[in-house]
Amino acid sequence: MRKSSPQQEAIIIGGGFYGAAIAIYLAKQRGLKHIVLIEREPALMMRASYNNQARVHNGYHYPRSFTTAYRSRINLPRFVRDWPQVVKQDFVKLYAIARRNSKVTAKQFQRFCRDIGASILPADPALRALFEPRLIEDVFLVEEYAFDTTKLSSWAERELRESGVEIRYESRVVEISRGAEAPLEIVTESKFGVRDSISCSFVFNCTYSGLNQFKGEFSGVKAELKQEITEMALMQMPSALNGLGITVMDGPFFSLMPFPARGLHTLSHVRYTPHLNWNDVEGLDPYEKLKQYDRATRVDRMVRDVARYIPSLQSATYTDSLFEVKTVLVKNEGDDGRPIFFEKHQSLPGCYSILGGKIDNIYDVLETLDTEDLSVKPTRDMQE
Repeated sequence: MRKSSPQQEAIIIGGGFYGAAIAIYLAKQRGLKHIVLIEREPALMMRASYNNQARVHNGYHYPRSFTTAYRSRINLPRFVRDWPQVVKQDFVKLYAIARRNSKVTAKQFQRFCRDIGASILPADPALRALFEPRLIEDVFLVEEYAFDTTKLSSWAERELRESGVEIRYESRVVEISRGAEAPLEIVTESKFGVRDSISCSFVFNCTYSGLNQFKGEFSGVKAELKQEITEMALMQMPSALNGLGITVMDGPFFSLMPFPARGLHTLSHVRYTPHLNWNDVEGLDPYEKLKQYDRATRVDRMVRDVARYIPSLQSATYTDSLFEVKTVLVKNEGDDGRPIFFEKHQSLPGCYSILGGKIDNIYDVLETLDTEDLSVKPTRDMQE
């Protein structure tokens, strides 16, 4: 069964944070009146926007990518200002530098933090005592926060409703092509198999791991993408670690971060968090691959290794795990950089694909969109 919906000004594909924020921006900042957001899940921000460390970066994570680090440091106070209700600040954040096999020394890390203008102080003796001194060179007190995705989702749903954006849940876009009555035409499919054609002036592909999963005249993005099935273990921390966030870097690389949406901590590990990876190709649906994956946890191996550096972690209690597909640009694997990916599809004028690796990248996206001509010539269909 196939039907046809009224013509729209913009279609947003993907109801994660980026898709929702862009839809709100188009309505409130650019004055578009006819916007539809299409989300395959039954609610907003149920996938990658939820299944992550919930970290608001301040640059410390990226000593080998100055641009990413500096942009994070610039964007963090903006994010805290714009979404204070979702940001958790009431915990102590520590970065520790490993003595062995680290790609950065303690002195190099301090110099890097000074270069990007990020706050860094020596940790006091009580905090240092949490770490095994034979394995840790130094420990620093820094400023870094976490966010509550459930509160962010509630904000987005309210803002979208007030902005007049139509949300279609449990539906996905299967085709993007040039249109007859408007520049573009998309075909959606509901969970019941009902197909719908929508003509529009602009399409914003914010599907994260699904950037290349469309038929029609969409030829895919130019950048090489790598897909990973990842595991974030959710843990109840012992009292010694409960009010802390800890990252150890930069060879051994793991983090304990508060996860406000569940009142727990995530545990991630550079070796054990990635379970499976492959180069992204059209026709190989990452979400189907995740659905078929057995999801056997590696938390025992994570805890065993991390406890060598932080002995009290042995008393943490495992709750469950968040499995998700993580998408990265192949060109940044070497430096861990997380720039936004923003592509205008020349063969489909008005169609954009957008990928961001961190929540604070949203400002880079919106600043780029500020330079785009998004004017729409009204049609009778839109005016009705």
